[in-house]
Amino acid sequence: MSTREATDTIRGYFYQFDYSIAQLLGLSNVDDSITIEGIEDVDIKTVEKDVAIQCKYYAKTEYNHSVIAKPIRLMLTHFKDVKSGKRPSLDYHLYGHYKSGQHKLTLPIDIDFLKDNFLTYTKDRIKSCHHEDLALSDDDLREFLNKLNIDIHAKEYNEQWEQVIDSIKEHFDCTKFEAEHFYYNNAIKLIKEISTKPSGRTVSKSEFLRRIDTKEILFNEWFVLFKGRKKFLRNLRNQYFPSTLNTSPYERFFLIEVNSSTYERLEIKELIFLISKRWSNLSRRNPTTFCPYIYIHNISAEELINLKIDLHSEGFNFIDGFDFHGAPFSPRSMCVTAGPANNINVKIINDIEHIKMTLDEISTTKEVYQFYQEEPYFNSGDISAKHIKIPLQDIKEIKEVI
Repeated sequence: MSTREATDTIRGYFYQFDYSIAQLLGLSNVDDSITIEGIEDVDIKTVEKDVAIQCKYYAKTEYNHSVIAKPIRLMLTHFKDVKSGKRPSLDYHLYGHYKSGQHKLTLPIDIDFLKDNFLTYTKDRIKSCHHEDLALSDDDLREFLNKLNIDIHAKEYNEQWEQVIDSIKEHFDCTKFEAEHFYYNNAIKLIKEISTKPSGRTVSKSEFLRRIDTKEILFNEWFVLFKGRKKFLRNLRNQYFPSTLNTSPYERFFLIEVNSSTYERLEIKELIFLISKRWSNLSRRNPTTFCPYIYIHNISAEELINLKIDLHSEGFNFIDGFDFHGAPFSPRSMCVTAGPANNINVKIINDIEHIKMTLDEISTTKEVYQFYQEEPYFNSGDISAKHIKIPLQDIKEIKEVI
């Protein structure tokens, strides 16, 4: 599959995901629910009625009756089971976006049009009439048509996405960035998780809102691929690491996860230099001086020592909370104010246990930026600190963001 085909496929999946999110947010009762990939793509259950919805995105395809004929036949099969008492009654919706050709379908359709264009088909040179195979009368088909709603003028992808983001902003009273990068990503992750379960694919509006109500960055790779990695990184930089002349004197913690198989000391050194340059101010003219804290996850104790030796030999001044050889870790020593007198460029945290101890020692504004590869590895718990978790695998990307 080519990159373009893969992107088109992902766009189709996201269109269905977005539609599911829109339907959940649009439910009037918090106890109402939808089922993802149920009888059709989306099943909606409310106090008033149950609806099965087939949702498709064909941005590059011209509409033809044959495109929706099979879904209609499947719906009619379900309708036959309803008539036989095997299934509960449903309404049926076909919802799709097409490049062109919508003029070919004039609504509402009658029984003859239903039979000729949707229920009659040829397979292996054999003509079949689906309604006859199901032994359904014209009265049955009229009843089915009363339950069938066809919409081939569905919203374009971006239009539907903007509607979803606006709905999320309204529900959570948040900014567009928060709606997209927190709640929407949580929603996509949840919808994808539900749709791939072998059973139990029903979620109520109240459960959905509860499970996506967290301000953590949980990007899945599909979203990043579709959105575009450059735009994704640019959004992160603009939101959390904007270039400003007057950087606030906060206590900033940068937690960096490295991969032992691709680790390069030079890359980490360059990243440390960059973080120190961007997020420290030791000027005598500045009333409040500061420098960042850095913790490197998955680095061996031996390599951390070698990294420090390199930094020291290059005249890069740092502290790590140990006052002398054999001394225990001292959060107070780690939190000493960096300034022109001591010229501390960065504070290196050796062990993950020391992060919380240091955070506990600080009474001023704290910010934690955790870059992880698969799963977050540090939880700030009840500590009063801004904690942003960002999934980035490449040190070069981290450098581009900060």
